[in-house]
Amino acid sequence: MGNGRVQRRLAASVLKIGKRRVRMDANEVEEISDARCKGGGCGRLEDQLDLQGAVHVHTRYRVRRRLEAKRKGRHTGVGKRKGSSEARMPTKVQWMRRLRVLRRLLRKYRAADKIDRHLYHKLYLKCKGNVFKNKRNLMEHIFKAKAEKKRELEIRAQLEARRKKSKAIREKREARIKKKEDAIRRK
Repeated sequence: MGNGRVQRRLAASVLKIGKRRVRMDANEVEEISDARCKGGGCGRLEDQLDLQGAVHVHTRYRVRRRLEAKRKGRHTGVGKRKGSSEARMPTKVQWMRRLRVLRRLLRKYRAADKIDRHLYHKLYLKCKGNVFKNKRNLMEHIFKAKAEKKRELEIRAQLEARRKKSKAIREKREARIKKKEDAIRRK
């Protein structure tokens, strides 16, 4: 009577499972040790084995729980940090993310005709020049720029209306004076 290594290997290949998962019935050790083939004699090998042991579980429960806590800000104090702040989150990566967010917003606004191409170009260069800290700052700047532009147009329209009005008054006055002069000449 051996320790059943051969039988364990044969059973594992027959059942298509790992050797560690093969469980041998303690009462049938004698009969199991007689089975030495994969062919016809192994039919009884299958019957005498507890077909499969439990799968060894590699649970991620603790990992998930810890990550959830990390998202809330736990376990991230000074004692848990290995690299420098630059190594942990490079400023270049932060800059690239911020710039991409701002440029995406500009493209979206230009496509939706919220800003014209001239304002787009000005703001694009300002984004590149690190004028805007975040998306909200850029949006506020856009709202102010649009309001200012609208105000300028209104003021320009008012000035134009005032010019037309004063021109009409001037022409009327000149016509009246000319009429008087013609009346004086006729006499």
